[in-house]
Amino acid sequence: MVDTSVKAHDPLPERTLQALRHASTATITTQLLSRGLRNQFMQGLRALNPAQANMVGVAFTLRYIPAREDVDVLSVFQDYDHPQRKAVESVGSGEVLVIDSRGQQRAASLGHILATRLLHRGCAGVVTDGSVRDSDGFATLEMPTFARNPSANTNLIQHHAVDMQVPIGCGEVAVYPGDVLVGDCDGVVCLPRHLAEEVAEAAAAQEHLEAFVLSKVESGRPLRGTYPPDEATRAEYEAWAAENPWR
Repeated sequence: MVDTSVKAHDPLPERTLQALRHASTATITTQLLSRGLRNQFMQGLRALNPAQANMVGVAFTLRYIPAREDVDVLSVFQDYDHPQRKAVESVGSGEVLVIDSRGQQRAASLGHILATRLLHRGCAGVVTDGSVRDSDGFATLEMPTFARNPSANTNLIQHHAVDMQVPIGCGEVAVYPGDVLVGDCDGVVCLPRHLAEEVAEAAAAQEHLEAFVLSKVESGRPLRGTYPPDEATRAEYEAWAAENPWR
């Protein structure tokens, strides 16, 4: 059941942000599965700069439809209020620009100049299920960016920007404005806003337990009794956790 007390525009508590920054997308998908959500990981996306793969932010959505030759001409970029440019100038600090490119990769969703503007606006990251151009710039950009492939073509060849801050699909996942996006080297997972706090806490606790379990496996312990931990291993963990709290 949806927690109606949590609204999409409610800011994320700092504790939640910190917990999500230390949780992997793998752990978060497991926590979502335990709550019945099976389709929250965006398929086929990769971090364009692996050194800047860790991402946590609130979704600001942009929707593309297929381009049409009589509408999407190069001169439209002379308009500073072109929907794509307007979206870039509307993204707030701590938000992630999530672009619905319909999985199409023949033309870029955006390029390095627009991404650099987003960086200076405090954007927490860019996610598209399409392509980007100027891939060498993205490879060193100090902002997490996730896409499928590079494409030198401008977006006008295949995409027409029509809406922002509406529900979209990205990487076969439904994304609503205000949802929480978490990224790492595995890719991007979308957290429904009303679940963010509880999933963050549970994910941090799971990471802490698994760090202990991994140390035991690295020391040569067999999986039986260790992973998943049995009662004796859990007792060991509780004693260790008392001296090594995750909070």
